[in-house]
Amino acid sequence: MFRTLVVGLGRAGAGLHLPILDRLRQRTPGAALNTDAPVVAVDPAALSAVLPPGTILLPTLERARAELDPARTVVHVCTPPEGRVAVIEQLARLGFSNLLVEKPLAVDTAQLGRIEELRRRHRLRLIVVAQWLVSSLTRRLHRIVAQGEFGELREIRVAQRKPRFSRSIATTGHPTAFDIEIPHALGVALRLAGPARLAGATWSDLAADGVVRPRLGTATLSLAHERGPSTHIVSDLTAPVRERRITCEFTGATVIGHYPVSQEDGYAQLAVAAQDRATREVFPDDALTGFLLDAYRRFADGGPFGGDLAVSAEAVRLIDEAKRYCTLRDQQAHSSAGSVRDAG
Repeated sequence: MFRTLVVGLGRAGAGLHLPILDRLRQRTPGAALNTDAPVVAVDPAALSAVLPPGTILLPTLERARAELDPARTVVHVCTPPEGRVAVIEQLARLGFSNLLVEKPLAVDTAQLGRIEELRRRHRLRLIVVAQWLVSSLTRRLHRIVAQGEFGELREIRVAQRKPRFSRSIATTGHPTAFDIEIPHALGVALRLAGPARLAGATWSDLAADGVVRPRLGTATLSLAHERGPSTHIVSDLTAPVRERRITCEFTGATVIGHYPVSQEDGYAQLAVAAQDRATREVFPDDALTGFLLDAYRRFADGGPFGGDLAVSAEAVRLIDEAKRYCTLRDQQAHSSAGSVRDAG
């Protein structure tokens, strides 16, 4: 049985991981979680946080190391991605090796390289939180693609919309809108349609009540997959409504899926519009709970972990390329605007 250490008590750590762990500890005996000992949490910026019963809050990782046996502990790394290398390195030096890391794994390829080097040097068993890849909806879509029930997959379109003004204005952990929702959708697209190259990208600022947060408004990303399909992902963090929709266009049907938009209602929907039929299903899809439970079981089984990083690492590389693409486009636009002013 594994003890649990949660590092970082922001939205992911305090709002998602701790409540799910609390439910699992109460309702899932024999799930590789130690239910007799308390969960340990570390976040120097949240020492007054209200946590679930059975959770103790410590000020430093060194104090957590004195409380825990690293070999029998799963660490949930829920800190913002920009400072993640330092956190993983500190955990590794303290002897912790079973790491469950929130997405995105890294904010650019340079950071990705440092994390991969730490993983090799310290023999870290690292799993990236990627619940969309194991969700019931994604599994059904993957089965439809694999079986060829509606012909060839031609196009994937993903729309992720939600208002994120308060968090974007109050925090600085995610540098761009590419780092927030898009990693989930990008992983699904790569799983369904295979390897891809970047075909285009855009971003915009988030603005509210006179406050502007650069590059945190919207992000779009287009891919051309090696097998032929295309993917277009739109993430709008300024939208007035919440939506997580995926549309798969096949030669013989249009398949539309809706992922749960929050933990308050863990149901997904799948609609199929084909020439000879139209169907709609609604089914449970509590993907993050299932993902965390499976991760603990995999840590307990002791299997290899290197292959799990492939999709997450490719997503980091594509997003990094998209950021550089947008930066270059902005520089060109600024240069053109300057030339016009000079000419005037």
